[in-house]
Amino acid sequence: MPTSLLGPYTRTILVAAVLAVTLGFALSGARVEVHGGLLPFFEWLETTWFGYVGKTWGAAFATIQTFHLLGLALLGGAVLAAEGRILGVVLTEVEQGLIISRCNAVFNIAMAILVATGVFMACGVAVKIYYLPVYWYKMLALGAGAGFHYLVRQPLVERAPGEVNPWLLKLMAVVSIMVWFTVAATGRWIGFSG
Repeated sequence: MPTSLLGPYTRTILVAAVLAVTLGFALSGARVEVHGGLLPFFEWLETTWFGYVGKTWGAAFATIQTFHLLGLALLGGAVLAAEGRILGVVLTEVEQGLIISRCNAVFNIAMAILVATGVFMACGVAVKIYYLPVYWYKMLALGAGAGFHYLVRQPLVERAPGEVNPWLLKLMAVVSIMVWFTVAATGRWIGFSG
Protein backbone atom coordinates (compact mmCIF):
# COMPACT_ATOMS: atom_id res chain seq x y z
CA MET A 1 0.00 0.00 0.00
CA PRO A 2 1.27 3.48 -0.79
CA THR A 3 2.28 5.59 2.16
CA SER A 4 2.12 8.87 0.26
CA LEU A 5 -0.01 11.72 1.56
CA LEU A 6 -1.73 11.93 -1.84
CA GLY A 7 -2.66 8.24 -1.93
CA PRO A 8 -2.21 5.81 -4.83
CA TYR A 9 -2.47 8.54 -7.47
CA THR A 10 0.49 10.64 -6.33
CA ARG A 11 2.18 10.80 -9.72
CA THR A 12 -1.10 11.57 -11.49
CA ILE A 13 -1.94 14.42 -9.11
CA LEU A 14 1.56 15.89 -9.34
CA VAL A 15 1.60 15.76 -13.15
CA ALA A 16 -1.85 17.37 -13.30
CA ALA A 17 -0.64 20.14 -10.97
CA VAL A 18 2.47 20.75 -13.11
CA LEU A 19 0.34 20.88 -16.27
CA ALA A 20 -2.10 23.31 -14.63
CA VAL A 21 0.74 25.60 -13.51
CA THR A 22 2.32 25.40 -16.98
CA LEU A 23 -0.97 26.27 -18.65
CA GLY A 24 -1.51 29.18 -16.28
CA PHE A 25 2.01 30.40 -16.97
CA ALA A 26 1.52 30.09 -20.73
CA LEU A 27 -1.68 32.12 -20.66
CA SER A 28 -0.06 34.88 -18.61
CA GLY A 29 2.11 37.63 -20.06
CA ALA A 30 5.23 36.02 -18.58
CA ARG A 31 5.66 33.66 -21.55
CA VAL A 32 6.99 36.48 -23.74
CA GLU A 33 10.15 36.79 -21.65
CA VAL A 34 10.69 33.03 -21.60
CA HIS A 35 10.72 32.41 -25.34
CA GLY A 36 12.08 35.86 -26.13
CA GLY A 37 15.66 34.53 -26.07
CA LEU A 38 14.86 31.83 -28.61
CA LEU A 39 14.73 34.14 -31.65
CA PRO A 40 18.36 33.45 -32.65
CA PHE A 41 17.64 29.71 -32.55
CA PHE A 42 14.58 30.16 -34.80
CA GLU A 43 16.60 32.33 -37.18
CA TRP A 44 19.23 29.60 -37.31
CA LEU A 45 16.56 26.97 -38.08
CA GLU A 46 15.74 28.79 -41.31
CA THR A 47 19.39 28.63 -42.40
CA THR A 48 19.59 24.83 -42.06
CA TRP A 49 19.20 22.52 -45.03
CA PHE A 50 15.65 21.71 -43.88
CA GLY A 51 14.87 25.42 -43.71
CA TYR A 52 16.27 26.02 -47.18
CA VAL A 53 14.29 23.14 -48.71
CA GLY A 54 11.12 24.12 -46.85
CA LYS A 55 11.34 27.72 -48.07
CA THR A 56 12.37 27.15 -51.68
CA TRP A 57 10.76 23.88 -52.71
CA GLY A 58 7.04 24.18 -52.21
CA ALA A 59 6.41 20.63 -53.41
CA ALA A 60 8.76 19.22 -50.76
CA PHE A 61 7.03 21.24 -48.03
CA ALA A 62 3.59 20.12 -49.26
CA THR A 63 4.71 16.46 -49.37
CA ILE A 64 6.09 16.58 -45.83
CA GLN A 65 2.95 18.38 -44.69
CA THR A 66 0.89 15.55 -46.18
CA PHE A 67 2.82 13.02 -44.10
CA HIS A 68 2.37 15.29 -41.06
CA LEU A 69 -1.40 15.26 -41.56
CA LEU A 70 -1.39 11.49 -42.09
CA GLY A 71 0.55 11.12 -38.83
CA LEU A 72 -2.03 13.30 -37.10
CA ALA A 73 -4.83 11.14 -38.50
CA LEU A 74 -2.99 8.01 -37.32
CA LEU A 75 -2.53 9.48 -33.85
CA GLY A 76 -6.15 10.60 -33.71
CA GLY A 77 -7.35 7.17 -34.76
CA ALA A 78 -5.21 5.48 -32.11
CA VAL A 79 -6.50 7.83 -29.42
CA LEU A 80 -10.14 7.47 -30.47
CA ALA A 81 -9.93 3.68 -30.73
CA ALA A 82 -8.20 3.21 -27.35
CA GLU A 83 -10.24 5.77 -25.47
CA GLY A 84 -13.44 4.69 -27.19
CA ARG A 85 -12.78 1.14 -26.00
CA ILE A 86 -12.23 2.38 -22.45
CA LEU A 87 -15.50 4.30 -22.68
CA GLY A 88 -17.20 1.18 -24.03
CA VAL A 89 -18.44 2.70 -27.28
CA VAL A 90 -16.20 1.01 -29.90
CA LEU A 91 -14.62 -2.43 -30.32
CA THR A 92 -16.43 -3.76 -27.27
CA GLU A 93 -16.13 -7.36 -28.49
CA VAL A 94 -12.31 -7.22 -28.24
CA GLU A 95 -10.38 -7.37 -24.98
CA GLN A 96 -9.59 -3.87 -23.68
CA GLY A 97 -5.94 -4.62 -22.92
CA LEU A 98 -5.30 -5.84 -26.47
CA ILE A 99 -6.84 -2.72 -28.02
CA ILE A 100 -4.92 -0.42 -25.68
CA SER A 101 -1.55 -2.09 -26.28
CA ARG A 102 -1.93 -2.10 -30.07
CA CYS A 103 -3.22 1.47 -30.13
CA ASN A 104 -0.27 2.52 -27.98
CA ALA A 105 2.14 1.05 -30.55
CA VAL A 106 0.37 2.98 -33.31
CA PHE A 107 0.37 6.10 -31.12
CA ASN A 108 4.16 5.89 -30.68
CA ILE A 109 4.71 5.54 -34.45
CA ALA A 110 2.37 8.48 -35.10
CA MET A 111 4.20 10.65 -32.55
CA ALA A 112 7.52 9.89 -34.26
CA ILE A 113 6.05 10.85 -37.65
CA LEU A 114 4.52 14.04 -36.24
CA VAL A 115 7.72 15.18 -34.53
CA ALA A 116 9.95 14.42 -37.54
CA THR A 117 7.68 16.12 -40.08
CA GLY A 118 6.84 18.96 -37.69
CA VAL A 119 10.51 19.84 -37.23
CA PHE A 120 11.00 19.94 -41.01
CA MET A 121 7.95 22.14 -41.51
CA ALA A 122 8.95 24.46 -38.68
CA CYS A 123 12.43 24.97 -40.16
CA GLY A 124 10.96 26.38 -43.37
CA VAL A 125 8.90 29.03 -41.58
CA ALA A 126 10.73 29.29 -38.26
CA VAL A 127 10.78 33.07 -37.83
CA LYS A 128 7.16 33.33 -38.96
CA ILE A 129 5.91 30.79 -36.41
CA TYR A 130 8.10 32.30 -33.71
CA TYR A 131 5.87 35.38 -33.77
CA LEU A 132 2.61 33.40 -33.84
CA PRO A 133 1.18 33.01 -30.32
CA VAL A 134 -0.85 30.01 -31.47
CA TYR A 135 2.41 28.15 -32.25
CA TRP A 136 3.40 28.41 -28.61
CA TYR A 137 -0.07 27.23 -27.58
CA LYS A 138 0.31 24.21 -29.86
CA MET A 139 3.71 23.39 -28.37
CA LEU A 140 2.21 23.69 -24.90
CA ALA A 141 -0.72 21.47 -25.90
CA LEU A 142 1.64 18.94 -27.49
CA GLY A 143 3.83 18.85 -24.39
CA ALA A 144 0.78 18.52 -22.18
CA GLY A 145 -0.61 15.76 -24.39
CA ALA A 146 2.64 13.79 -24.41
CA GLY A 147 3.07 14.29 -20.67
CA PHE A 148 -0.51 13.22 -20.01
CA HIS A 149 -0.22 10.18 -22.25
CA TYR A 150 3.08 8.84 -20.95
CA LEU A 151 2.98 9.97 -17.31
CA VAL A 152 -0.71 9.77 -16.40
CA ARG A 153 -2.59 7.61 -18.89
CA GLN A 154 -0.06 4.80 -19.41
CA PRO A 155 0.46 4.07 -15.70
CA LEU A 156 -3.31 3.97 -15.18
CA VAL A 157 -4.14 1.64 -18.07
CA GLU A 158 -1.23 -0.70 -17.28
CA ARG A 159 -2.64 -1.50 -13.85
CA ALA A 160 -4.70 -4.62 -13.25
CA PRO A 161 -8.34 -4.24 -14.40
CA GLY A 162 -9.86 -4.18 -10.91
CA GLU A 163 -7.16 -1.98 -9.41
CA VAL A 164 -8.38 1.32 -10.89
CA ASN A 165 -11.87 2.75 -10.49
CA PRO A 166 -13.67 2.39 -13.87
CA TRP A 167 -15.00 5.95 -13.57
CA LEU A 168 -11.45 7.26 -13.22
CA LEU A 169 -10.50 5.41 -16.42
CA LYS A 170 -13.51 6.86 -18.22
CA LEU A 171 -12.62 10.35 -17.01
CA MET A 172 -9.04 9.81 -18.14
CA ALA A 173 -10.29 8.70 -21.58
CA VAL A 174 -12.43 11.83 -21.99
CA VAL A 175 -9.53 14.08 -20.91
CA SER A 176 -7.20 12.31 -23.34
CA ILE A 177 -9.58 12.90 -26.24
CA MET A 178 -9.95 16.57 -25.27
CA VAL A 179 -6.19 17.09 -24.97
CA TRP A 180 -5.43 15.59 -28.37
CA PHE A 181 -8.31 17.46 -29.98
CA THR A 182 -6.72 20.66 -28.60
CA VAL A 183 -3.37 19.71 -30.15
CA ALA A 184 -5.04 19.13 -33.54
CA ALA A 185 -7.12 22.32 -33.32
CA THR A 186 -4.18 24.55 -32.41
CA GLY A 187 -2.14 22.96 -35.21
CA ARG A 188 -4.89 23.76 -37.68
CA TRP A 189 -5.14 27.26 -36.23
CA ILE A 190 -1.49 27.80 -37.15
CA GLY A 191 -2.45 27.15 -40.79
CA PHE A 192 -5.15 29.80 -40.63
CA SER A 193 -2.96 32.32 -38.77
CA GLY A 194 -0.07 32.41 -41.24
